Amino acid sequence: MVGDAPVQSRPPSGRTFFGHPRALPTLFLTEMWERFSFYGMRAILVLYLTASVADDGRAMGEASASAVYGTYNAMVYLMALPGGWVADRLIGARRSVLWGGVVIAAGHYVMAIPTRWSVFAGMALIVVGTGLLKPNISTMVGDLYDRDSPRRDAGFSIFYMGINIGGFAAPLVTGFLGEKVNWHLGFGAAAVGMTFGVLQYVLGRRNLGDAGARPADPLLGADRRRALTRVGAVTALVVLAVVVLAVAGAFTVDTVVNLLAAATVLITIGYFVRIMVDRELSATERSRMKAYVWLFVFAAAFWLIYDQAGSVLNIFAADNTDRDVAGFTFPASWLQSVNPILIIIGAPLFALLWLRLGHRISTPVKFAVGLVLNGLSFVLMAAAAQAAVGGDLVSPWWLVAVYAIQVAGELSLSPVGLSATTKLAPVKYASQMMGLWFLATAVGDAIGGQVARLADTWPEPTYFLTFGLASAALGLGAVMFARHIRGLMAGIH
Repeated sequence: MVGDAPVQSRPPSGRTFFGHPRALPTLFLTEMWERFSFYGMRAILVLYLTASVADDGRAMGEASASAVYGTYNAMVYLMALPGGWVADRLIGARRSVLWGGVVIAAGHYVMAIPTRWSVFAGMALIVVGTGLLKPNISTMVGDLYDRDSPRRDAGFSIFYMGINIGGFAAPLVTGFLGEKVNWHLGFGAAAVGMTFGVLQYVLGRRNLGDAGARPADPLLGADRRRALTRVGAVTALVVLAVVVLAVAGAFTVDTVVNLLAAATVLITIGYFVRIMVDRELSATERSRMKAYVWLFVFAAAFWLIYDQAGSVLNIFAADNTDRDVAGFTFPASWLQSVNPILIIIGAPLFALLWLRLGHRISTPVKFAVGLVLNGLSFVLMAAAAQAAVGGDLVSPWWLVAVYAIQVAGELSLSPVGLSATTKLAPVKYASQMMGLWFLATAVGDAIGGQVARLADTWPEPTYFLTFGLASAALGLGAVMFARHIRGLMAGIH
């Protein structure tokens, strides 16, 4: 039997921090250090996997390393669904964030162990921990404010700055330590960062008030036992599958990556089917969900290309760019800091642009702009790859320009997609739709990891040009279908 009514958290009262709740800096710093650890490890992951044994790497092929990277990203976003469920139904957001941070830190510490098995064991822990922390810390930020508080949007803006500050600083630290000293020391730096985040979260918990203290819709009695039995059954099936693969001699990195990528796509399809066949949806809600399917496909296609920055483009930075400055060769992973600093600069500009344009540009057209810009970034990347044919090193400014175009595309699509998700969501699935939006990134990364294998077999200019033109063509197609999609959105702009 489900609890009587969802628990509503009361915003904490008392002293404020520049007009915002005292808990905001606690959550801001937790998110900043979590992103520091995430982007720090991600910046050097593919470089470590492809480094030679003589350089203390795993000597993995670039195709397999890119697939591992893409699938890892996919799993991080896929786990946001069960992570949100655990918080809402079992332990609450506050404890989910705490245990998520602890598990993430443990994963990075495991990766810091200089053994061959540590990297994959550590990544598995980080995936589970991020699934607990990532969706629920945003929920807690919302709990700090009344729903109609004029400071609510400003609070979220401050909070999201933490993501990009952490993302900017992380590659500079872990990249230097990993590439110049020792890979596992770089992973260790990410662990220390997450540890800082957990410690200050614990010390600042007194400021949180009731935010995230209890499950929003707790499972009780027989419902709780039934849910835990199902979780146990699924866990047992996963363990059985691992055992069967191991006994059959098929438990390899490529096999696991391929299975996880396929599972991500199938779970997403099943999720959409479940919603679309629900007879309780009104005709208007069903129409809006049909529009959302289009937007979801566009978003997945966008992330398929965009998130190759840490894999294919990172490898290009390491192998094909001239990174010598006054006799110092800076780490290739430092270029991973370009994206977040450009977002910090560009986000307020794009927010002002969309405000000025109002409803003159519809959501589907904004998605189309993102896809076209993403495609143009890969077309420019094709020119950079062509300039590097024959072993010539090209200027890193090529990559800076590519990332600038991609950031413009992201700011055209990602915030707009978040907003559209809340507007198009059926009332019954309002809370679950944010998890569905995370699945767009998961699907894009899962498929992108498989697509990135082609970069190891195709000529690089051909690879970048092919997928760049494909993204641009999809964006133009989105413009052509924009009126139809707007009609399906039933009054939502």
